[in-house]
Amino acid sequence: MKILIIIPTYNELENLPRLLPEVLSKDINIDVLFIDDNSPDGTAAFIENEQKNNNRIHLIKRQSKQGLGTAYIAGFRFALQRDYQVIFEMDADFSHDPNEIPRFLEEIKNADVVLGSRYKNGVNVINWPMRRLLLSWFANIYTRVITGMPLHDATGGFKCFKREVLEAIDLNKVKSNGYAFQIEMNFKSWKKGFSIKEIPIIFVDRVKGSSKMSKKIVREAVFMVWKLRFQSIFGLLK
Repeated sequence: MKILIIIPTYNELENLPRLLPEVLSKDINIDVLFIDDNSPDGTAAFIENEQKNNNRIHLIKRQSKQGLGTAYIAGFRFALQRDYQVIFEMDADFSHDPNEIPRFLEEIKNADVVLGSRYKNGVNVINWPMRRLLLSWFANIYTRVITGMPLHDATGGFKCFKREVLEAIDLNKVKSNGYAFQIEMNFKSWKKGFSIKEIPIIFVDRVKGSSKMSKKIVREAVFMVWKLRFQSIFGLLK
């Protein structure tokens, strides 16, 4: 089983020297694809240097910051053009613990999508300010009520898909970023009848670097849930 872990990056040079070997060590069949948005701190140069001695490391360089959703779509296309059977989304900042990867790989044997859930067993978030924690918590309640998805954490970004799920979704129609992107991918997977398994994880806020969260990302998610609901009602979901 070939596995691809997609990691979007922007100014993650401080994290990658430790993250990369940890991720690769979890399974011999893991490849890592970085999508770098022209990081000024030398992130891409570091990855290119690592590639010289390891063919399990891949890089897509983009000319500007284009958002999380478009980065993952580029990664999904990369995976589908090759023979990867399981495709991960993962952050570069250690908020997603690489030690959880084997558990995802075990769970994906009996599910189509596996989501790392911060809220399945209470609240498992460390180092977030209360305001951001409440925003995330209520965003997930809001999403669950409006869309009907039976998920505790529809906005989380540590997850993996079987290849068949990504093949069934029209990636050309996925235009969202941030929280909204995660909601959209989960909703489309669920509506197409794929099984989704939530597993509890502990989310630790980044120690190095800065958060990519913005008011624009929040607004997009607020409207995305209604868009998805109406598309589903009128049979417009792709």
